[in-house]
Amino acid sequence: MTDPDHLKRVDALLDDVLPPPPVRAKLRLAAGLTQQEVAEVVGVKRVAVARWELGQTYPRRPHRAVYLHLLNRLAERFPEAAKPDEGMPTPASESRRSG
Repeated sequence: MTDPDHLKRVDALLDDVLPPPPVRAKLRLAAGLTQQEVAEVVGVKRVAVARWELGQTYPRRPHRAVYLHLLNRLAERFPEAAKPDEGMPTPASESRRSG
């Protein structure tokens, strides 16, 4: 029998995955938002959003949850922007290259 707590932890782990950095920028641009607007909503400085979109740094708690929620909502509204471009690294391909 499968333990429901294990399934919930798996769901939480998978739901906490950010899209690749270029997709983050595409989603923001599709919505017509500036980095400053995103930063104000998330509660960080604009430079943090710029670094997240470049893949230089990654958001930490509690900002990560807010940023992820924003990206998920934008992906619902702009599904084409949520798709990685051909040849764009995915989290899985990045981990294979660095491992």
